[in-house]
Amino acid sequence: MQTLQVELGERSYPIYIGDGLLAQSALLTRHIAGRQVAVVTNETVAPLYLETLLHALEGFKVASVVLPDGEAFKNWETLQLIFDGLLTARHDRRTTVIALGGGVIGDMAGFAAACYQRGVDFIQVPTTLLSQVDSSVGGKTGINHPLGKNMVGAFYQPKAVLIDTGSLRTLPSRELSAGLAEVIKYGLICDEPFLGWLESNMSALRALDNAALTYAIERSCVAKARVVGADEREAGVRATLNLGHTFGHAIETEQGYGVWLHGEAVAVGTVMALEMSHRLGWLSTQDRDRGVCLLQAAGLPVVPPQDMTPEQFLEHMAVDKKVLDGQLRLVLLKRLGEAVVTSDYPREILDATLRSDYAALVQSSNS
Repeated sequence: MQTLQVELGERSYPIYIGDGLLAQSALLTRHIAGRQVAVVTNETVAPLYLETLLHALEGFKVASVVLPDGEAFKNWETLQLIFDGLLTARHDRRTTVIALGGGVIGDMAGFAAACYQRGVDFIQVPTTLLSQVDSSVGGKTGINHPLGKNMVGAFYQPKAVLIDTGSLRTLPSRELSAGLAEVIKYGLICDEPFLGWLESNMSALRALDNAALTYAIERSCVAKARVVGADEREAGVRATLNLGHTFGHAIETEQGYGVWLHGEAVAVGTVMALEMSHRLGWLSTQDRDRGVCLLQAAGLPVVPPQDMTPEQFLEHMAVDKKVLDGQLRLVLLKRLGEAVVTSDYPREILDATLRSDYAALVQSSNS
């Protein structure tokens, strides 16, 4: 088992990474202050891992809240089901909420914990690669709004993150690839040597090699913890973690939440950010194509939806959380391994990026 630390003063917390950790009761119970626990999970994860978790929580008064599965349910109506479960079981301020599932469950359970009786403890037990390397770490919680993704929420840190790599053995290949989009992101924004490792080990990752997965998760979490420790509330450097997300969130909102997986939309958004960085003269053709090819090797889409217009992109991007004083800030790459958040770019470069022929770009990248 590997143990990392997110350094946030009195709100610091550990990240445990290893195979079979879900059954290790002591890792969870040391972070539970009271006797009540509410496990929030979904219809897909519950049959796989809920019983194991409940066994690890023997001796506690546990209530389970099983939600419908999918991004389409990340909304107020589903959030209310968590509050219904907490209130029906008469949970008090010393209860601990445990999020057992992927990013949607983690975001909603964390938001519910932030709100219930003005804040109760919660623990993240992420079961997808995307949630293990990204959404479970850093305290971002929330729900979607029909006009914008993750526009309603709170910064609220967990007491611990328990990453059982064994849960990835039941993860569908499409979900695994979606998680790899966030893994690749860390190499692009702050760890260029990691890109080389990913290029050499992508086949092992997609084959669920435990050693490769554990290393990739650990290296991703180290990067995330370092950034969050420096900028918890996204006032500066933390925004670089959103590489590809502004374009990607526009795809998710326009296409309908859940039609594209988050990681799939981020992958296409990352290709668009690579292209815009190239058009600004910051990335060479070779470096742009290197990023595109790595995303493809991960089994990810790299071409935007054909039915989505530049005007639709701009409409959704206008309500992105990185818009300040009416200025759209984008995460772009000065070079591989160095990201920047900027609104200082010619509008015609953004327009040209949105109108690029990505099918031709991908074909050129592969030639």
